[in-house]
Amino acid sequence: MIAVVIGGGTMGAGIAHVLLAGGHEVVLAESGAARAAAARRAVADSLAKAAAKGRLDAEPDDLLTRLTVVERPAAVPAELVVEAVPEDLELKRRVLAAAAEACPDAVLASNTSSLSIGRLAAGLPGERVLGMHFFNPVPVQRLVELVHHDGVAPEVVAKARAWAEQLGKTVIEVRDAPGFATSRLGVAVGIEAMRMLEEGVASAEDIDTGMCLGYGWPMGPLRLTDLVGLDVRLAIAEHLAAELGPRFEPPALLRAKVAAGELGRKTGRGFFTW
Repeated sequence: MIAVVIGGGTMGAGIAHVLLAGGHEVVLAESGAARAAAARRAVADSLAKAAAKGRLDAEPDDLLTRLTVVERPAAVPAELVVEAVPEDLELKRRVLAAAAEACPDAVLASNTSSLSIGRLAAGLPGERVLGMHFFNPVPVQRLVELVHHDGVAPEVVAKARAWAEQLGKTVIEVRDAPGFATSRLGVAVGIEAMRMLEEGVASAEDIDTGMCLGYGWPMGPLRLTDLVGLDVRLAIAEHLAAELGPRFEPPALLRAKVAAGELGRKTGRGFFTW
């Protein structure tokens, strides 16, 4: 089967990786020749790392023969489209509108972690639109959060679940609400951890160690924020604060680090040094 992934950043490359590993043909769209080439390298590197750790059942080069990287989405007989572009409502709407026209029979899935699926679907063939929220790093994280709005067709939700489960993921289903389930809870804990750091309650390392050893988290909330990206967490927190109130207001420390370019692992420094 053919799947289209739009956006070749960290999430898009990871989604392409698991689709290739699942046996599918993948068309990965990224704007501009340089970014398209970088997206291909990111997928290749991800597959190579998985192979080195014994997590692939095929050779990376063999999987890459089923990857086509393009600079803009084109008409293809895809059954699934996943957009993984930045968290901007209008950008995502434009991307999904183009995908709806180019792939008239496909499930249209957004990898958004917080934006309203109902708003994304407005003016589109909404019965085909839903949220399909993968987690970073996609090849390792087992969860996919399916988010459905009132207008989505039940058979589309069923198809999206089947795709996710075929990729070896565990699915939870969530009603369209600000932050869904996972981002809402994850950001709430992350914000409180940042406030504790601001107030000098404990060091970043000790806050994270407390959550890992005391509550069984595989990764503490501050290191997780570094992995996700402080800029991404800030955007989600601002959205949740606008929708749900001041309890999600981003801490000054988070705003200061983003302003200073300390975005986490991708820049080498966030709450930790990478």
